[in-house]
Amino acid sequence: MKRFFIVTNLVKDPMQETTGYIKEFLEERGAKAEVLIRDAISKHELYESKERNPLLVPDDTDCILVLGGDGTLLQAARDTLRLDIPLLGINLGRMGFLAEVEKGRIDQALEHLLADDYEVEDRMLLYGELIRDGEVIAAAHALNDIVTTRRGPLMVLPFDLSVNSQKLASYFADGIIVSTPTGSTGYNLSAGGPIVNPKASLLVVSPICPHTLNTRSIVLSPEDEVLISLGKLQADKTPLQNAEITFDGSLSYPMENRDQIRIKKSDRKIRLIRLSSMSFLKVLHEKMRDDE
Repeated sequence: MKRFFIVTNLVKDPMQETTGYIKEFLEERGAKAEVLIRDAISKHELYESKERNPLLVPDDTDCILVLGGDGTLLQAARDTLRLDIPLLGINLGRMGFLAEVEKGRIDQALEHLLADDYEVEDRMLLYGELIRDGEVIAAAHALNDIVTTRRGPLMVLPFDLSVNSQKLASYFADGIIVSTPTGSTGYNLSAGGPIVNPKASLLVVSPICPHTLNTRSIVLSPEDEVLISLGKLQADKTPLQNAEITFDGSLSYPMENRDQIRIKKSDRKIRLIRLSSMSFLKVLHEKMRDDE
């Protein structure tokens, strides 16, 4: 690899010390490195952009380096999913399952990239649509999860869950998480859902704080299509906006009475660079132990 595009998070690297170090390291070894400061671009401009390349990543880029935490990497993955350029996360946060490289091993990681000593792992994505009165009013991809949840007052909401047009369950709950294997160690894990090897291809559906005694997560095949319907929140016909759909924890849209969320496996994939031979279970053990 010789051509790099660096996406950096000013919150995690406020003085751009790590960013500048990486850029200088690469350029001293004959590589090309261009830097994008994440906060320099409005999220709304990115999400509403009609371009195939909203970050303006050069066409000849070999690798996108993402500096921050898992949230920064998730956002960069969505913004570049049409480019088919592999990403490598450099963790400047507390605990990252997606970010491959810890701050103390940056030199070693960059040397591996320059020597073409790495592997690329494909990860499945979700595609979700917000449907109102039979019309799709919003849609987006997610690498981790798509979450339907309450907003505002502390009250449980009524949800109906269908799979492949067949009703499966009804919940009174704070929300419902539909997760990829990659996202199984995120919000899904906190909600008591199963941990899945990120190389797998499946969907995990987990209710959030359901008002019941026996509700469990549901694991579905990648060919299944999930439909989540938000039940009526009040007796009259006035819309009550106290629910929302969120893609990867950052991009969100308000929901109204009778809205529906249709979720399925995306026809796109994200390519993540892997430098370590450590197994997923070993990584999981190390991450969770460090968090104790």
